[in-house]
Amino acid sequence: MKYFTTVNGQTYEVEINREGEVKVNGEVRHVDFKYMGANRIYSMLIDNQSFEAVVEERDGKFQVLMAGDLYEVDVTDEREMRLARASGTLAGAGGEAIIRSPMPGTIVAIPVNIGEEVTKGMPVVILESMKMQNELKAPRDGVIHHINVKPGDNVDQNQVLVTLH
Repeated sequence: MKYFTTVNGQTYEVEINREGEVKVNGEVRHVDFKYMGANRIYSMLIDNQSFEAVVEERDGKFQVLMAGDLYEVDVTDEREMRLARASGTLAGAGGEAIIRSPMPGTIVAIPVNIGEEVTKGMPVVILESMKMQNELKAPRDGVIHHINVKPGDNVDQNQVLVTLH
């Protein structure tokens, strides 16, 4: 499984291939780790070097304390990244952000209204496809400008659902 991991602003592609083998930006690493159970401590062996880390989840991100340094880590799996790219939710700051349907499906809910201020990561559309519900999230802070669908609507892939300013 592939993950896109951002550590203090730097993004890495991490692929877990098999037991003990992890690729980081294409470079193979041999990794073994164990949850120690006490105080969120993990014991890790990375390319025969031993590390201990304290890991705590806060606001959907991980705070990792390792060797006296604190790292903020955001992890997105390959499926989430594909959904974000396909729906146009990887927009930058400013201007118009268009949220598109990443796949054909049915709109389950729109938990926002036109004119409503939203923050990055806030759900703006719930789409059901292949019997799974997917939250399409605001790519950045902004204001909902257009809502082009309503609950119960069937949508096509790449159809514009919501516009954010």
